[in-house]
Amino acid sequence: MSEIKGLIETSFIDWPGRSCAVLFLSGCNFRCPFCHNHPLVLNPHSLHTLSLSYVRLKLAPYKKWLGGICVSGGEPTLAPQLPHILLQLKNDGWDVKLDTNGSRPDILEHLIADNLVDMIAMDIKAPLEQEKYNRCCGVEVNLRNIRASIALIQERVARHEFRMTIVPSLHKKEDIVDCAAMLGDHSLKIQNFNPRTTLDPSFANEKCYPPDDFAHLQNLVA
Repeated sequence: MSEIKGLIETSFIDWPGRSCAVLFLSGCNFRCPFCHNHPLVLNPHSLHTLSLSYVRLKLAPYKKWLGGICVSGGEPTLAPQLPHILLQLKNDGWDVKLDTNGSRPDILEHLIADNLVDMIAMDIKAPLEQEKYNRCCGVEVNLRNIRASIALIQERVARHEFRMTIVPSLHKKEDIVDCAAMLGDHSLKIQNFNPRTTLDPSFANEKCYPPDDFAHLQNLVA
């Protein structure tokens, strides 16, 4: 069962244009080799569990200056209690952003229908080609679900973001451009791979894109 395993009281990078708190839920159905939140994925029992009541009390004094709460992971849509968590946060008057890998469009649809999310950020792992997506996720991925989540977010969530962590050994320039083209008028935000801590230890030896190359790629997808 997914649990709240982390809390950042103030972040300036997790919600574009806003300051926010960040909650981290444990568990994920992907095993992306470059994942930097891997303790939440592989060893959540080693992390302290926070109760929702503690989180609500802890964040109450921040209400005056925070723009909302981002619920991240792991993959939050795996948590059976996610609707309850979001409802309690909404009842406290918070705007809510959800981070997701897009693997569970049925859950996203219910959350959207119940007005439990104000923004959704979806991670695009690779072009929607089975072999490439599987390689980036470390598991067999249902691409129908990924496509369904993209369409759902584009059509029904006014405030949204698609983002992609790019790794030179996994993502060539044409892969990144293809992902941006797939999204049409919905811009893709790319993030440079950070080898500092990775789920697959061998990726600690990977190089990220050099600054000039990364800036060029940003211009291509802007």
